[in-house]
Amino acid sequence: MTGVPPRASGRGPGGRCPAPPARRRRLPGPALRSGPPGPARPAPRRWRSSRGQAAVELALVLPLVALLLLTVVQVGFLVRDQVLVVHATREAARAAAVDPSPGVPGQRAAAASGLAADRLEVTVRGRQGPGSQVTVTARYRSPTAVPVVGALLGDVASAPP
Repeated sequence: MTGVPPRASGRGPGGRCPAPPARRRRLPGPALRSGPPGPARPAPRRWRSSRGQAAVELALVLPLVALLLLTVVQVGFLVRDQVLVVHATREAARAAAVDPSPGVPGQRAAAASGLAADRLEVTVRGRQGPGSQVTVTARYRSPTAVPVVGALLGDVASAPP
């Protein structure tokens, strides 16, 4: 042999690996504890005083979150009405430039936009006949029909910029 002891290569006698170390087995059953068996200790005082804290926080925050959501919905309705007022103004300008009848621009504006005719006010200036340059102004009182928020705001007037 070359003078190297057989265990220096990491193998045991006969060229086999050494056996892994023995592991301790956990036996099934409850863990042993010191002291006599008895009722569980009551929770410390600081834990008992925080019972129901999440319910109280929810009760305080939920109305604010609901009001915020209703406000976002109402603002969405107002933005939609603003876009419809701009559309109604353009349609009324087209009608005023082509048709000489005085009531046609208001009727066309209400019909094309889907806005309530009783809340829409259309003013036409500069009409001198078909094909002339006209200036049309439309104003609309947007209803605030969302609960709670509508009662706080009242109707909002919108006009194109």
